[in-house]
Amino acid sequence: SVNISILIVAVVLFLLVLHHNFLGLSDFLKRELSNSNPLGLQPVDFIPAAPQRLAGERSDKEISVVIAASDERLGGAIAAMNSIYRHTRSNVVFHIVTLNDTVDHLRLWLSNTALKNLRYRILDFDPRVLEGKVQVDPQKADTLKPLTFARFYLPNLVPHAEKAIYVDDDVIVQDDILELYNTPLKPGHAAAFSDDCDSTTNKVAVRGAGNQYNYIGFLDYKKETIRKLAMKANTCSFNPGVFVANLTEWKLQNITKQLEKWMALNVVEELYSRTLAGSITTPPLLIVFYKQHSSIDPMWNVRHLGSSAGKRYSPQFVKAAKLLHWNGHFKPWGRTASYAEVWEKWYVPDPTGKFSLIRRHSEAYEAK
Repeated sequence: SVNISILIVAVVLFLLVLHHNFLGLSDFLKRELSNSNPLGLQPVDFIPAAPQRLAGERSDKEISVVIAASDERLGGAIAAMNSIYRHTRSNVVFHIVTLNDTVDHLRLWLSNTALKNLRYRILDFDPRVLEGKVQVDPQKADTLKPLTFARFYLPNLVPHAEKAIYVDDDVIVQDDILELYNTPLKPGHAAAFSDDCDSTTNKVAVRGAGNQYNYIGFLDYKKETIRKLAMKANTCSFNPGVFVANLTEWKLQNITKQLEKWMALNVVEELYSRTLAGSITTPPLLIVFYKQHSSIDPMWNVRHLGSSAGKRYSPQFVKAAKLLHWNGHFKPWGRTASYAEVWEKWYVPDPTGKFSLIRRHSEAYEAK
């Protein structure tokens, strides 16, 4: 009986020590989490409560939409968000990634216009997270756009969501974003993209840049590192300007770390195709998601509207498109963009007057 008593006392003491250590660890983790600022992403604004009159109009389903907003293209992001908001009854929350010097301008634009009822969260992106991962040409340093890499860090942008939509700032949505959000992803797939070989792209080739719709257009197959991956050069590429992400799967597969690995390798080995040197965000995504991604409906990324000043689609097709994408050099807020009149319907003028549209001549609308 004495031995049993000693054993009981020992067990009790062990449990007390264990409990004390657990509490200490818990406090440590809380301090670490509260002090941490992962990847330089600092929340600077928070989601306002929906006005009472709107609370009953929107469904309870929360849809996280991530969009980058640089100062020189802020009007694009504003128009994109407005088009999404006006076409859905779902509870959309915008996670707007920007740089510190744009925050005040963005907040004024949102709070002093018809967009004041949007639910949003502004995140300041620290470009220093890209150090050692992006090759900077001293002669073209101003062409590096840090915010184009925001999509690589989705779980840090929306840490509590299981799923999110990423959209570029040069899009207009013409249908309920809920449909895109509900895109089915196959088991084990962390994202769904629109393939470049789908019927709406017509296999656009960039003059002098090889095929823009397959892997060889983005990766240098002369490099041994690329050849060792055994990825077929004629594999259809995909467009990362609009996609749906399963963030649970993204974190399980550590997609962000994989993308950073290939970014860093490119700095050393120059793995990307020189013919499409400007497309520095697509190549690592193509590698990481090779034959490991689902597909979105092509009508949810009708693109190449910005590839030329001429009109490549019929008015009926443009009207039927669920999402229009002006990827390319000719942006709808520029001088000679096609279908600019469609984009302008959703543009909300800048109350500060800093962002002004470059008004096009009437003949630009008729350009063929």
